[in-house]
Amino acid sequence: MIRYAYFPGCASESTALSTTLANEFVFGRIGVDLIEIKDWNCCGATSAHVLSEALGLALPARALARAEADWPELDVVTGCASCYARLKLTNHRVRQDGGTRYMVEKILGRPYAAKREVLNFLDVLSRDDVKANIEEALMRTFRGKLRVACYYGCLNIRPCEVTGAKDRENPVAMDEIARLAGAVPVDWGYKTECCGAAHQNDAALEARPLAGRILHNAKECGADVLLTACPMCQMNLEMRQAEYIRKNRDKAVGRQTFPLLDVVLPPPAGKTIPVLSITELLAIAMGAGGERLRMDAHHVPVGRVIADALRDDAETEVFL
Repeated sequence: MIRYAYFPGCASESTALSTTLANEFVFGRIGVDLIEIKDWNCCGATSAHVLSEALGLALPARALARAEADWPELDVVTGCASCYARLKLTNHRVRQDGGTRYMVEKILGRPYAAKREVLNFLDVLSRDDVKANIEEALMRTFRGKLRVACYYGCLNIRPCEVTGAKDRENPVAMDEIARLAGAVPVDWGYKTECCGAAHQNDAALEARPLAGRILHNAKECGADVLLTACPMCQMNLEMRQAEYIRKNRDKAVGRQTFPLLDVVLPPPAGKTIPVLSITELLAIAMGAGGERLRMDAHHVPVGRVIADALRDDAETEVFL
């Protein structure tokens, strides 16, 4: 059994519910045991590190120190890119700078030596032994009938001196995992562009076009589905599509549009594109049905495109 200390993140039981269900399904079938960190707290990704550097380090360090004390032999893993960025940076800073370690330990009132690694789900799913387990767990594949745009986002990759990512422009880990399930990754130009993250709320004028361009390029390059490795990215890329399409329709009939959206590039032809996490894709290939994965929680309907890709499968109707 492969074991990790697991940091769920605040979205795991709310906006990322369908992804959380998929995580549990997939990791349970590939022999990866995720041991939830006791009494974990918010990593402070949206604002704490902006308000105070000390707070921005202490929040993730608290959870990491708890994991280090309870399971000193385990690396820490999280499925959220924002959480990963905060946990990874804190681990890096504590290792590199004795002054930072002293400050953090003083705030926490307990030792924290950053002895173990901080990983994201792609790091785990990319292990050779885990890939072998994935292939063994597959009950059906998409057999080349589902074209996917693999979206890594910025925080799983950059800064490379912290994440250790080998390619900041064209990572391939998710592409390789998707291929195991019989999906076909498309070549596209926005793999690691920022979706705007939480700035979709506090700096919408600047952030809306970021998500719009990602959706536009994925659709333009022939993707049926956009695959993500972060619940924050997934929420942004799903929730904003209705705005872009509404703006497109209003403009077509000469109706005045919300000024904010005038700079947005909507998906081609005003069509939506479903957004799935990489673990949702794997869960489907491992036999999970739409009801079990709460596919109805998606802002953009995903059932039809999955059913079409699995149209020769006897259980296709569970996605409709």
